Amino acid sequence: MYILLLGPPGAGKGTQAKLLAEEMGLAHIASGDLFRHHLGEGTALGLKAKEYMERGELVPDEITTAMVLERLASLDEGQGCLLDGYPRNLAQARALDEALSSKGKGLYRVLSIAVAEKELVRRLSGRLICRQCQAPYHEEFSPPKVAGRCDICGGEVYRRKDDEPEVVRQRIRVYAAQTEPLIDYYRKQGVLAEVDGVGDIEAVHHRLRKALDAGG
Repeated sequence: MYILLLGPPGAGKGTQAKLLAEEMGLAHIASGDLFRHHLGEGTALGLKAKEYMERGELVPDEITTAMVLERLASLDEGQGCLLDGYPRNLAQARALDEALSSKGKGLYRVLSIAVAEKELVRRLSGRLICRQCQAPYHEEFSPPKVAGRCDICGGEVYRRKDDEPEVVRQRIRVYAAQTEPLIDYYRKQGVLAEVDGVGDIEAVHHRLRKALDAGG
């Protein structure tokens, strides 16, 4: 079973992907983890990606695709996976379809977590982190006991620049431009299920499982 999880920044995609993969016995293939692995290990693909990153350029689709396909090829016979963070655009989606099709396989289900922009900004712009020990907080959901100070080490708690409201809105715009076209692409294939991403983790997880159980 090959499942793809889509969702904008702040939709809780990473959390839900880990839950689903663990519960269903699927390999969790996250593009961010793959990049960190290849960069950390200094693989051929990692070194190629690093060249572009050091020039401040986007890593080409073919390098990202190669990382994902290499990981797919390493799966045990009959093992399924949950893709998280890939594909991000139509070119990557078509490359994935072609690779799966060549092995007589295809995506079972594409789950798209839907959350309104206002809620995404509220979630992301409220995130805080300790400058010293990196402990995470949220000014609304889980604030530190003493404002501006970490409960664990007493270090300064601050908001990262990429969590500033306007930066968050720009990240959402980038997602909409690059990744939302995938929703129409997979809808036409008949494998898309859109799931309401508002609510606690368990509620959203239940909706995702219900969408999966409905079949591909």
